[in-house]
Amino acid sequence: MKLIVAIINNDDCPSVLSELTQKSFSATRLSTSGGFLRAGNSTLIIGTDDEKVDEVIEIISEFSRKRTQMVSPSPSFMTEGFISRAVEVTVGGATVFVLDVDKFIKL
Repeated sequence: MKLIVAIINNDDCPSVLSELTQKSFSATRLSTSGGFLRAGNSTLIIGTDDEKVDEVIEIISEFSRKRTQMVSPSPSFMTEGFISRAVEVTVGGATVFVLDVDKFIKL
C-alpha cells in the first residue's frame, strides 16, 4: 500500500478530485499555501494499492497544468530603492510524494 501526497494549485483541485472520484480513488483535501508566492494550494492525501500508483499520478499530471501568471513582489522581498513591478512566474503543476505504508486501518 502507498500513500500519495500531492500538492496542487487550488484552480486545478476540483478537476483532479472529480477525476479521482470518478475512477474510485478516495482522497482527503487539505487547504495549504505556498511559501514563495503565498498562493493557495491544495494538498491531497490518497491511499492506494501499489499497482495503482501510476494511474493516480497520471490523473494528477493530466489535470494539474502549468501556466504563467503575472505577480507583484510582496513587501518582504523588496529592499530600499527597489521599484516593484510585476514579474511573470510559472504556477500550477503538481508536487507528488509517494510513501510506503506499513499499516492501514479504516475505522
